[in-house]
Amino acid sequence: MRPARFLALLIGIVSVSALDAAPPGPSAALVKAKVDAEYPSLFGIYTNLHAHPELSFMEVKTAALVAGELRALGFTVTEKVGNTGVVGVLTNGVGPTVLVRADMDGLPIKENSGVAYASTDIVKDMSGKEQPAMHGCAHDTHVTGLIGTARTLASMKDRWSGTLVLVAQPAEEISAGARAMLTDGLYTRFPKPDYALALHTHSMLPAGVIGHGEGPFLASVNSVDIQVRGVGGHGSAPHTTKDPVVLAAQIVLALQTIVSRELKPGTAAVVTVGTIHGGLKRNIISDEVKMELTLRAFDDKVMAQLAASIRRICAGLAQAAGVPDDRLPIVTLMPESTPVTSNDPVFARRLAGTFTEWLGSDRVRLSAPITGGEDFSEFSRQGVPACIWWVGATDPARIAESERTGVPVPSNHSATFAPVPEPTIKACVTSMAAAVLELMGGRVSQ
Repeated sequence: MRPARFLALLIGIVSVSALDAAPPGPSAALVKAKVDAEYPSLFGIYTNLHAHPELSFMEVKTAALVAGELRALGFTVTEKVGNTGVVGVLTNGVGPTVLVRADMDGLPIKENSGVAYASTDIVKDMSGKEQPAMHGCAHDTHVTGLIGTARTLASMKDRWSGTLVLVAQPAEEISAGARAMLTDGLYTRFPKPDYALALHTHSMLPAGVIGHGEGPFLASVNSVDIQVRGVGGHGSAPHTTKDPVVLAAQIVLALQTIVSRELKPGTAAVVTVGTIHGGLKRNIISDEVKMELTLRAFDDKVMAQLAASIRRICAGLAQAAGVPDDRLPIVTLMPESTPVTSNDPVFARRLAGTFTEWLGSDRVRLSAPITGGEDFSEFSRQGVPACIWWVGATDPARIAESERTGVPVPSNHSATFAPVPEPTIKACVTSMAAAVLELMGGRVSQ
């Protein structure tokens, strides 16, 4: 007799007939067999997606592929949610509502990975500009994993009960897609989830390994533009000007002291000046310099402090340089922002146990938070417990070589990054199916 059954009988909570009528738990072996059977088809889908990426809010063909796959499996499908997003709903009895999200967009990078199915496409972005594109952050594995998860769970409806909401999300790379889908009624037009799930392929983990964590998992991200204004003039007469190039240089250096001198030691934060543009000609002192920054933090108060310090430093240095009050720097917090991605601790711990039970302790490891950003964070802003985890994507031999030599493996967003398909895709589908079955009442049965 199982211990849980004995305890239930002992305290009189349920009857013998109720326990005998309980549905069988899902089988890890059954999921494995389904994933193995589907893999050749999934590999074909993956290589096609990899070879033909689409940029943010331009994911028309990718969205159509997902919509067609979900309809064929019996999902009720709605397209063009939040621009190019797709929502598929499958209700299978009474139970929790679980949302599974996969992001679809590629990056404006010319691929140099060397794989046979590398992208050579030139595509248009939202502005109509043509440029090279690649799946440099492996969202193609996420879409493939979503399709594989849909196929697996649709074939196992006797093993779970509830409502499954599958979401193909646009524009994660510009931190706009999740917010667009929510604004377009994701939680009002469709069943609001009791849980939200996502995964992300990670180049720094061996292929097929799951990385998990509790609490803050990815940083909040804010974008800041600084317009450094001065008084222009001839390069031969700098005394008649207020040089914005010199001021911009002072600002760049001063910004480096925010994290090192204004935050408590050990506080995680990043202030990076990513671009700086100014000047017209070598003998002209221009009127302005423009800079673009990214800010990262794991705490809203820390993020607010970063922004406040940037404003203070810019204004103070400009005033010290004698810039007129009507020409002080303009600091603009841009709309491209992402909240902290935080895994519900109890929920994340539960899923970590599930992954270990399904995949073994050698393929599941605790991962430290990183200062990358993820707009999956938006899905938990309305009280929905959420969890995202890593799926490793790099050949373990390359990881070992990197540890030996100190030469990093290609990272996400690198022109040379391409996942090892088979362990990666199978781990995406298996881990997501395991998580959904755990939440929808299934138990692993070896």
